[in-house]
Amino acid sequence: MFKGRKLAIATQHRKEEIIAPLLQKSLGVQCFVPPGLDTDALGTFTGEIERKDDPLATLRAKCQLAMAQTGCDLVVASEGSFGPHPTLFFALAGDELVMLLDARNNLEIVGRDLSTETNFGGCEVESEDALMRFAKGAGFPEHTLILRNAKGENKRIIKGISTEEKLRADFRKMLADFGSAYAETDMRALYNPTRMQAIGRATEKLIEKALSLCPKCSAPGFGITEVRPGLPCKWCGTPTESALSYWYRCAACDYSEAKPRPDGRTAEEPMYCPSCNP
Repeated sequence: MFKGRKLAIATQHRKEEIIAPLLQKSLGVQCFVPPGLDTDALGTFTGEIERKDDPLATLRAKCQLAMAQTGCDLVVASEGSFGPHPTLFFALAGDELVMLLDARNNLEIVGRDLSTETNFGGCEVESEDALMRFAKGAGFPEHTLILRNAKGENKRIIKGISTEEKLRADFRKMLADFGSAYAETDMRALYNPTRMQAIGRATEKLIEKALSLCPKCSAPGFGITEVRPGLPCKWCGTPTESALSYWYRCAACDYSEAKPRPDGRTAEEPMYCPSCNP
């Protein structure tokens, strides 16, 4: 279904560097990046352009934008979001989605990587020592940083800071002009190796799903669309937030079925139980 077809990667942040080799090897497609595609028009991490839709809708819009510009009927795009982990309290997480949209075969396949492996963060800094402590924890200079005059404000934003000399100079000027500075991680993929790795993992999950055929109609894209919690505690039997089963759904005919955990586990450790470890 995919071999030999041209596939547009809807990105302006060099995500093709991790996505293209994986897709070309596994699906046999010919990847290219549409020149001049402005995915930032759908929203930016730094907030100058607000993202109006949820990540999945934004991802779909990226694919459709590339299709409209190129006329290509096979497109892949990715979208990331960052914040508190949905189940691991007090932990930050990166949530990467990669979508393959096939207009010729009316298919939409999504791979997802939810991980605490992220350097996402930010803090108000009042001294160069505090700034450099934050920078070290964020993986600077391999991961670039952003400075702005204050958290959530856009009076001045300096992105892609990749050297200590520039970081210190920009910080001093920010303090002189505004009396405050807010440092944060640059989450654009081309400036964030940790995020780029997560996009690679999400792409691998997309490929796994694309190569999985529906038992009813044999279309590609038969994969997990929902995780059902409720794995019982091994001590008291109380349902926990850990996965009990997985719901598989076809991307073409909408056939679905539930399957038990692939690792065969039937109970969860008490440390994850809301009764034994409230």
